[in-house]
Amino acid sequence: MTGRGRSVAVVEFVIEARPYDHPDAVRMVAEVQAEYVVRYGGPDAAVVDPAEFVLPNGLFLVGLLDGLAVATGGWRIIDADVAEIKRMYVAATFRRRGLSRLLLAEIERTAARAGVERLVLNTGPEQPEAVALYEQSGYLPTPGFGHYACHPHALFYEKKLT
Repeated sequence: MTGRGRSVAVVEFVIEARPYDHPDAVRMVAEVQAEYVVRYGGPDAAVVDPAEFVLPNGLFLVGLLDGLAVATGGWRIIDADVAEIKRMYVAATFRRRGLSRLLLAEIERTAARAGVERLVLNTGPEQPEAVALYEQSGYLPTPGFGHYACHPHALFYEKKLT
């Protein structure tokens, strides 16, 4: 209770490394794939191997709000000192609370700690919230790469961590 008789809820957001095939990660990845179907007409077709998210080659993170998995994101090495961000997602019910910024900062911190010098990512125009987050976080346009390199509407960003 506060001094005026009002109660204050304390909510704890914790980010933990989890295997890509952990039940929380699997559920959240299914949610983001379902969102891609709604926004783009199909899931992300880029191949993802769970082994790519095991240190030192990558890391997958799950954001827990009072113990409930509500956010995910990871990075995987794609070149000597370059890693790609994959499956960055916050469940719809929990958006607009700053959780994506906290998760992105942890992705950047853990990647830098592992020796990654540059993070890259692929998104699209049907995700204006993601585009705004990345641009506001210092990500700059970069040439296309990977599965969607030649897709006419794909957007690619990068950020130097060093």
